[in-house]
Amino acid sequence: MSTVLVLNGPNLNLLGTREPAIYGSTTLTDVDALCRDAAAGHGLTADCRQSNHEGQLVDWIHEAGRAHAAGTLKGVVLNAGAYTHTSLAIADAIRGTGVPVIEVHITNVHAREAFRHHSYLSPVARGIIVGLGPHGYVLAIAALAALQPKA
Repeated sequence: MSTVLVLNGPNLNLLGTREPAIYGSTTLTDVDALCRDAAAGHGLTADCRQSNHEGQLVDWIHEAGRAHAAGTLKGVVLNAGAYTHTSLAIADAIRGTGVPVIEVHITNVHAREAFRHHSYLSPVARGIIVGLGPHGYVLAIAALAALQPKA
């Protein structure tokens, strides 16, 4: 069985209590369960991780690249949080590994503060899902499940 790696960046561990008027009441534990169920529906497993540290996310993307090359990983669902708007290191890791990444944001970042409109990750992501709440993760997993393996 193949895996999808679900990576959540800084402050996403605070989902459910952090600005619920913006992010809702769904917790990260709820999101992880949603992802596991969605993956299982496609015959996949979901490996869900969260870190507040940029280097840890980079290391996990490197690991994902190796697993994808070995044929054991379909790709990565990535909500990099604020690192979306600041991290060349994460963008370079995605570019360097070639692992398929679907960028996810719970809120519509384009309807928020101007600094959130730019993503360093979007140019290297296979696709982008914004503004659909936690359901965006489900859609991202479906997109990865539909990808054809490398020839």
